[in-house]
Order: sequence, then C-alpha cells, then structure tokens
Amino acid sequence: MPSPTDDARRHAPAAARNCSAIIEAMDPVLPIDGHVLEIASGSGQHVTAFADHFPKLTWQPSDPDPSARSSIAAWAGDAAATNILAPLNIDTTDPDWPHGLAEPSPDIILAINLVHISPWAATEGLFKGANLRLSAEGCVCLYGPYIVAGQPTAPSNQSFDASLRAQNPAWGVRHLDALITASEAHGLALSDTTAMPANNLFLVFRRATA
Repeated sequence: MPSPTDDARRHAPAAARNCSAIIEAMDPVLPIDGHVLEIASGSGQHVTAFADHFPKLTWQPSDPDPSARSSIAAWAGDAAATNILAPLNIDTTDPDWPHGLAEPSPDIILAINLVHISPWAATEGLFKGANLRLSAEGCVCLYGPYIVAGQPTAPSNQSFDASLRAQNPAWGVRHLDALITASEAHGLALSDTTAMPANNLFLVFRRATA
C-alpha cells in the first residue's frame, strides 16, 4: 500500500459523484462473470469501485498516460483488489490497437468520459477495436454528455462544450447521431440509452444483427 508521502493516487471529484449512478446503469448490462476492458481509466477510482461491486468480473483498466496508470495501480493496490489487472497502455487512436491486447477477448468495453475529452479518432478507433476483439455477445458501454437531435441541449452541456473546445479544438461534446454512424461503420449498433444525472447518458452498443 502506498504511504501518504508517495501516494500516486489521483482524485477526480466527478468520479466520486457519478460512480454509484454508473454502477446502477451497468448492473443489468454486465454478465455475472467475464472480462471488462476499461478504456481511459483516468484516476482509477471508477475501476476500483466497480471491481468491489462486481467481484466475479475481471477488470482490465488502461490509459495512455503514465501518471494515470500509476494512479490506477495505487488505487487498486490500496483496495487490495484481486480482480483488477495491471493497467495497460492503450491509445485507441493507435492504428495497431487492439492487436496487442492479450486474451481473453473482452465481454465489455467500457469508456467513461472519453468521447468528449479526446479527438474524434479515439472514438472511431474504439469502435474499430471493439468490432475486432469483443466477444460474440459483448458490448461497448459509453458514459458522458451527448447532443441528441430533436432535444434541447442543456445549458450546462453547451457551456461545457465551449470550455472543452477552448482547451483543445479537437475536443467537444459529440452528437449522438455521429456516434451511431461511427459504430455502424464497425458492425455495432446502439441498443440501449439510459438518462443519467447531470445531463449525461449511458449508451450500450452491441454487434449489429443481419
């Protein structure tokens, strides 16, 4: 366990706020046992809480940021979790992804607050890799804010979008229709949409049926 002086754990206030709501949304989607790959695990607070709540699942966190991977490992180590694997260096914009991903194939690919804080290529790469490596009955689960056609965009999401684009023009709150199009290009289709607190959505994409 890390000592207070060398604790590598990051603390993300949003993760503490939304963790229980995400667990509730995931509960009917996740298998009883299996393998969950989390993309962009960030601080590691989410995956540590999820592993505790769903102990029969094996959780594979990942993040392209070395300091994030250190934080993930520190959170997992502090919790003494036995069902969290060592964090991987995964960048879904890498054209080689997911060829280096070890077996078994994930039953769930989960990404929380990735889509708006990354270039659009990261989302396209996520769906591409999911099509290549998801198990036959697997699905992609995404959480975050989205713009839905025909529905008013919450002022908070409009402000958030402007703030993101000011930080990086490649970021921004995405249109749900664009995600659907990107998923369908890689053999997936939106199957479930759950409204979440603070104007967020929990989205589930499954392999498209003929």
